[in-house]
Amino acid sequence: MSARQATMSVPLVDLRRQYRDIQAEIDGAIRRVIESGRFILGPEVEAFEKEFADYVGAPTAVGVASGTAALHLALLACDVGSGDEVITSPHTFIATAEAISHTGARPVFVDIDPETYTLDPQRVADAVTERTKAIVPVHLYGQPADMAPLVELSERHGIWLVEDAAQAHGAEYFGRRCGAIGHLAAFSFFPGKNLGAYGDAGAVTGRSAELLERVRRLRDHGRRSKYVHDEIGYGERLDSLQAAILSVKLAHLERWTELRRSIAARYSDALAPTALIVPQQRLGARHVYHLYVIRAPERDRLQHALAQVGISTGIHYPVPMHRQPAYREFGELTFPEAERAAAEVLSLPIYPEMVDREVGYVIDHVMSHAVQ
Repeated sequence: MSARQATMSVPLVDLRRQYRDIQAEIDGAIRRVIESGRFILGPEVEAFEKEFADYVGAPTAVGVASGTAALHLALLACDVGSGDEVITSPHTFIATAEAISHTGARPVFVDIDPETYTLDPQRVADAVTERTKAIVPVHLYGQPADMAPLVELSERHGIWLVEDAAQAHGAEYFGRRCGAIGHLAAFSFFPGKNLGAYGDAGAVTGRSAELLERVRRLRDHGRRSKYVHDEIGYGERLDSLQAAILSVKLAHLERWTELRRSIAARYSDALAPTALIVPQQRLGARHVYHLYVIRAPERDRLQHALAQVGISTGIHYPVPMHRQPAYREFGELTFPEAERAAAEVLSLPIYPEMVDREVGYVIDHVMSHAVQ
């Protein structure tokens, strides 16, 4: 067989396959919403909120318009604002820092643990000041942050703990689901997430029922009844179509998660003997592999070689927050672990619908180039 005939196309993610797998359920849910004429909030949103809260193990969930809105409203519910500092990671998507900035607070970046890419708790402890109002750990790539020392810090200093769980649907830390550990937690249902909508959507969960009720008001113009507004709020509601789609998908999430974990285990078993660094699951954690991220000293060369044989990859994330033009005020700071990660990380294809021959194809080509 020629090299051209042997080449296959392996996307980083393929949402069309997922839709085909559950098409009848999805189409039925969409039809039900359209026929109901209820498109904003309503019974579909309420049903999904209950289902997702039960899944996470939180007292309730509040559906919102996006993951960014979830984090922004969570911080506002904690009265984070001008003059406050919020400690978070420089190795994340910009929405984590943006949400802090939108409150008027100042993000305070601290370096990451090189094995898990999550916040280094000791560095967090060193960064706490009298202005620190909250800590926002990021459960990156589906790996829980090291929450126990962060919970202790939060309690000792009387500061809020708000989980960025945008990539951590179903992830667990010593038996507790991400989203039920901090005071509040923000989830994203962006289409490519482990639990993804067909557009933007998000939710806030957590262990503080009082704060969650404030988020519920803030998402809907600060009101409890139609024309009575207790405070200035936002139009950040989850719509019924997305909620109905998410309810269908939530019923499949555990099956999909185990498929992701199986693919990740196959990758790790095969690639561990190479010079590449494979993901390490934290002790006591359940990693849900939103992304399967390796580290390669010659990352760009490897990415180019894989593209030549039809394998799509991603870089999550190539520019740390303190190097972003939007955060140029932090440009003189240095975070060595985050900077090294940005130069070396490479995300391989992983999604529940991947078939064995695709996984094997990725492994074969990564290994062939990793040993050169």
